[in-house]
Amino acid sequence: MDISTLRNNRNAMLNKIVAQVENGGETQSYEDTRFWKPERDKAGNASATIRFLNAVGTDELPWVKYFSHGFKGPTGRWYIENSLTTLGKADPVSELNMKLWNSTTDDKSPARKQARDQKRKLNYVSNILVVNDPKHPENNGKVFLFKYGKKIHDKIIDKARPTFEDEEPVNVFDYWAGCNFKLRMKKVDGYPNYDSSEWESPSPVASSDDAILEIAKQQYELSEFVSEKNFKSYDALKKKLDMVLNGAPVQERAEEVELVSRPAPSPGPVKESIPGYTSKPSIDDDDEDMMSYFKSIADD
Repeated sequence: MDISTLRNNRNAMLNKIVAQVENGGETQSYEDTRFWKPERDKAGNASATIRFLNAVGTDELPWVKYFSHGFKGPTGRWYIENSLTTLGKADPVSELNMKLWNSTTDDKSPARKQARDQKRKLNYVSNILVVNDPKHPENNGKVFLFKYGKKIHDKIIDKARPTFEDEEPVNVFDYWAGCNFKLRMKKVDGYPNYDSSEWESPSPVASSDDAILEIAKQQYELSEFVSEKNFKSYDALKKKLDMVLNGAPVQERAEEVELVSRPAPSPGPVKESIPGYTSKPSIDDDDEDMMSYFKSIADD
């Protein structure tokens, strides 16, 4: 560092200060530009055509899945974190949810409502080629990451393992014999709905093997999304959960702490299986935009 550098930085720093003031003192949220998502119209609907791409590098499957939590506590703070259950480890929110659920047999109790509000979200990530993005044609022909939920994943599995005998199984990720996906998103009861989405007939993703190879070279390895570096430790998550629910950290683990944030009825018998709440990957709000929105307003 020298005096010339200090002088040259003056204008840049002034611009940053002005930007901060105009932004209300808030820093802009980080957005991973590798990800694509359809832009909705004023009615909350969106459409596009995309192509799911096969696994590359060390990836064993053309998708990875992970669990996350996103909810607002009584303190007004948000809890937006990846769940350690993705890695097969204990997670404080899952432990608390089980404790809340097993504290009563009343399915309409505040404890069970809280457990549902705090349930895990199932997320999938795949590589895609954007075939047609009506709102942003500059994306056409480019490779992106795409985060989606259980509903779209079910459509992928339905093609690979069709219900009816007269239907041919299709690997939609295949470069030569896969299918374009006509994504149709409608807003139903305030949430995205993909029931109108459909697959086109099988076709190559590009006109030549060389073009297919160029697409594959642009893909991202997916293993990073289930790497331990993307997950906080149990203790760090526990501290964050206590802050969100209580406003101050406590030291006890989730299985030792009393029910928090809301009163619950007298405990009933412990159930081994929980209708409406489960640690299996069967619950999904299927709103891939919701978590990114929550993340932008979460109080770290």
